[in-house]
Amino acid sequence: MGSVSTPNGWEQTTLGELIEIIMGQAPPGSDCNKVGTGTIFVKAGEFDAERPIVREWTTQPLKYAAHGDVLICVVGATAGKINLGIDCAIGRSVAALRPCNALEQHYLYYFLSSKVLTLRGDSTGSAQGVISKDDLSQIAFPLAPLPEQHRIVAKIEELFSELDKGIENLKTAQAQLKVYRQALLKHAFEGKLTAQWRAENQDKLETADALLKRIQQERAQRYQQQLTDWQTNGGSKPKAPKPLPPLTAAELAELPELPEGWVYVRAEEIAGFITKGTTPSKELLFDGRGEVPFIKVYNLTKTGFLDFSIDPTFVSSETHNGFLARSKVYPGDVLMNIVGPPLGKISIVPNTYPEWNINQAIAIFRSDVISNRLLAAYLAHEKTVRSMMRKSKATAGQFNLTLEICRETLIPLCGQDEQKELELLIEAKLSEVEQLDQTLTTSLQQSEALRQSILKKAFSGQLVPQDPHDEPASALLARIKAERAEIGNNAASPRRTKKVSA
Repeated sequence: MGSVSTPNGWEQTTLGELIEIIMGQAPPGSDCNKVGTGTIFVKAGEFDAERPIVREWTTQPLKYAAHGDVLICVVGATAGKINLGIDCAIGRSVAALRPCNALEQHYLYYFLSSKVLTLRGDSTGSAQGVISKDDLSQIAFPLAPLPEQHRIVAKIEELFSELDKGIENLKTAQAQLKVYRQALLKHAFEGKLTAQWRAENQDKLETADALLKRIQQERAQRYQQQLTDWQTNGGSKPKAPKPLPPLTAAELAELPELPEGWVYVRAEEIAGFITKGTTPSKELLFDGRGEVPFIKVYNLTKTGFLDFSIDPTFVSSETHNGFLARSKVYPGDVLMNIVGPPLGKISIVPNTYPEWNINQAIAIFRSDVISNRLLAAYLAHEKTVRSMMRKSKATAGQFNLTLEICRETLIPLCGQDEQKELELLIEAKLSEVEQLDQTLTTSLQQSEALRQSILKKAFSGQLVPQDPHDEPASALLARIKAERAEIGNNAASPRRTKKVSA
């Protein structure tokens, strides 16, 4: 085990010397139910923050855990996760660790909680991690005198209680920031954020009629440019934009009232290009590096930032200019996921690459009438997302936005000068929100680091003082070994560890 600094009265041993290990076994699926018949049945999926959630039972229990055990996930992505025991049957993804009387249950629980990442990293298996019975038996374990174990557990729980209160406050603050962000966007797109600017800059305001006329002119100019491009490059002739009917009184009645000079417009009136991406076959996608970056939904965020550091995928230039030509995107384009949950992930394409491509779960909004930052902010507004969801197709809990929904989304629009001011105000205030959120996130990370620091001190003898009057752990181990020798250790089947007196 190597050289280990051991506090006075402690002993370094292995877990197998102190516990009985019961590896779970799954009963037939036909003998399981969710109506409360039989014995509670726990698998890895039932593990919760401290004790398992009860949601399944079995009439043919094969392996049992007890309330005084510590449960550990031993198979899969959650291998190493720890829960306190309950009286139940356990499946093959769970093992029950049953301590002898020389080992306090919560002392074992907190020790293993400090080793989750180590246990997970040491797990083996071709498709998924597996922690074996031998792996568990051989875990090096710092055994403190039993009275000190109780003192350590009490101190850990005292410190964790204070830490949890702080974490709860941090999470409450994060939730309040989200509410503030949405309130800010609501005020921004109801014209309240720029009310003072309008009062001080009457000469820079456009009337609603002038704004609508300019939008129609720019829409016609975009079509003329598309015709010119078609005549030069060939391909399919672009369709002339259809005249859009004015908003009805019923539609306007459901919308917040706008200040003078603002108008509601459909997205397709100000975004000349709204379409969605295409997903090629897997053999056309390359992980990590390539010629043209290919954006997936997990690269989108709710802050406008595109995070291409997450599993970056690429396609070849040939695929980009051929099969995927219709879903090219460029720096400044606004992207929105149209398959969820969650909906409302919005990102602006950065200039890291001159051209990008996207999959079929993402829509493109390209506008020269509204600032891309304002467009992204409005599409990310919860009110906008909820409105789209109400019109979407929902299947088995999944929401799918059609391009028609995207194009018909109503957007509040103001004149160009006011847009510039609005963008500055939104960015300044959202920047403050992001900085505060980052501070809270850092504090939460530090809280988790502090939790691990507390556990490290606890199991190195630094959390509470040693008491020379405590019976040393060596005496506990000697008594365990003597009693095991007395009863023999040649049983063919697992049995409960004989309790020893403390």
